[in-house]
Amino acid sequence: MTKGANGTDEPDMQEMPTPDQASVPTSATVVHGKLIPPQQQILLFSPGDWEAFVQEWAHYQRTQYVKVVRFSGAGDMGIDVAGFTDEKRLKGVWDNYQCKHSSTKELTASIALPEIGKCLWHSHQGKFSVPRRYYFMASKGCGNGLQKLLGDPAALKAELFAKWDKWCASAITSTQAIFLKGAFKTYADAFDYSIFTFKTPLELIDEHRNTPYHAARFGGGLPSRPAAAKPPASPASHESRYVEQLFEAYQDHKSTPVSDLHGLASWPELESHYHRQREFFYSAESLRNFARDTVPGGTFESLQDEVHAGVIEVEASVHPDAYARMNEVTQAAVNLPLTSNGLISVTKMQDKRGICHQLANVDRLRWVKK
Repeated sequence: MTKGANGTDEPDMQEMPTPDQASVPTSATVVHGKLIPPQQQILLFSPGDWEAFVQEWAHYQRTQYVKVVRFSGAGDMGIDVAGFTDEKRLKGVWDNYQCKHSSTKELTASIALPEIGKCLWHSHQGKFSVPRRYYFMASKGCGNGLQKLLGDPAALKAELFAKWDKWCASAITSTQAIFLKGAFKTYADAFDYSIFTFKTPLELIDEHRNTPYHAARFGGGLPSRPAAAKPPASPASHESRYVEQLFEAYQDHKSTPVSDLHGLASWPELESHYHRQREFFYSAESLRNFARDTVPGGTFESLQDEVHAGVIEVEASVHPDAYARMNEVTQAAVNLPLTSNGLISVTKMQDKRGICHQLANVDRLRWVKK
């Protein structure tokens, strides 16, 4: 027996060292723990999670096609998600996405080949035109064996023919076994097997980043927000009501008719105020547009509701005039401790003030009380 460092046969004992700490933990790390990369999260998806992920991913595909639809049920003919490039749909040019979930293993040929068999049989029967591309997508990816087959059309065809009776014949329809013979075998023999391919989980995640659901699904924060557009010299049609309310407030403040920017020429401070409010409105509009592309629908509207709930009592209170009411309300919005909305990390003070004008634009806030 080798002697320990202490010169005896007894095991060495050392004090357990203090764990290394690379950096001071942030509040987000303390609350939520270490962020798990999306490619690892997807491996843990339940069937329900995978279903939701595919629906979110399909949202991105709408930019590539005229129509994207999801097929389900026993009669789906091997079609899962279909992307149509024209109004002919299944009779036109289209792509098929076969989405498979597995909690234990990668997608294998024994699962994929029957799906290919369905494509051959139903296209032969005239149920749909041959898809332009046929993608296999799996929560745990395609196994190496299947990837090799999908990368070699001749080998894929040979394996399909060799395993047809074992894996495919009884899996095509629920009413009869389908064998490779006669006209169907001739059709299958001439079929272009290069249409079959696959997408890796990483490719799916990268495409999912282009949807409004990515940050909510995987975390990791929102992308950088573009700068807000500058207001045009003259108010656009979608600004009409809040701008009208601005002039009503100025008129109430000065007890003098004010209906447009020219009417503020005698009061430079109000003219500057007017231009600032329009910049605030456009800042909030840019946040609305950013939200449309980066977070699920309703997130921005929820933020508006939070701001409204935080300022409505200030708006309803007594003020010297409408101008004072507007300023008190917008300042109250700036002071709101908003913490729960998914857009908080990219929301600025200008946005909070601008949201007040968005609310005024639809009369949820009124500066002049009648």
